[in-house]
Amino acid sequence: MWIKAHAGTFGNEMADFLDKEAASNKDIPVIFDRIPKTTLYSELEEEATLKWQEEWERCNKAAVTKQFFPNVRDRIHRRIKIKPNFAAQVTGHGKTKVKQSTT
Repeated sequence: MWIKAHAGTFGNEMADFLDKEAASNKDIPVIFDRIPKTTLYSELEEEATLKWQEEWERCNKAAVTKQFFPNVRDRIHRRIKIKPNFAAQVTGHGKTKVKQSTT
């Protein structure tokens, strides 16, 4: 339940005091030493993204696609849906029928 901060509520004021005491006292032993799952997932995501970017830059294929998405991180965070038909048309791959010009 929500409690208004700095309003003199005993439990809330005590919690604030203990938080400040723990944060400033280097002699208090660490009791909780586990890494939160969110931190772990974020570090794994960062590592995977860096590896993907290295492989993306090293690859000598997908030149057209790289013009649209030179940076893997930017592509991941874009909120666009890329359908297979779009990718096939942009890259010239896939089962798209295109009439070749004879001139």
